[in-house]
Amino acid sequence: MNGSDRILSRIRTDCDENVRSIAAQAQKERDRIIADAQHQADKNAADIAEKAAKKCRQLEASSHSRAQLETRNALLKRRRMEIDKTVEGLERYLLGLETHEYFEALYRLAARLSGKSGVVLLNKKDLERKPQNFEARLKAAGVDATVSPDPVGISGGFILKCGDIEENMEFAAIISAKRDELEDLINRELFAR
Repeated sequence: MNGSDRILSRIRTDCDENVRSIAAQAQKERDRIIADAQHQADKNAADIAEKAAKKCRQLEASSHSRAQLETRNALLKRRRMEIDKTVEGLERYLLGLETHEYFEALYRLAARLSGKSGVVLLNKKDLERKPQNFEARLKAAGVDATVSPDPVGISGGFILKCGDIEENMEFAAIISAKRDELEDLINRELFAR
């Protein structure tokens, strides 16, 4: 081998060593970059998974609370409907009483006004069906009153007019005034657990 071939061989050998050295360093750097990237990706994935799990727990808790609230509101709405139906049924019941029972109920209402006097106002239907002894029975209940021949626009019950003062004993007015007490009673009877 001549001198130039040896020089070329030496250059090739040095070049090959440099290429292997550079390739080895590049491989190490590539492995380090991949390891760092994998580590960062794993860390990011864990952070994302933790945030997603936390968000899921929050959504689940929020959904559970919302479902409980909606259930409670639906139950309250249904309870309110049942109470309204019962209260309406109470007035229908009173208005639907047979004549004798109906006027017995009026005498019991009159007893609550014992000691008062004036003019009793009835609706048209009640004026037409009132018993002959109606005024005497009112007096026996403690109310000294005459019955007005003019009908008044109420559904049932009566109004006692004492001068400028009116005692409203209309069924709807009494039920309305006692609604809170009726609701408490209905809640205890229908919804007690």
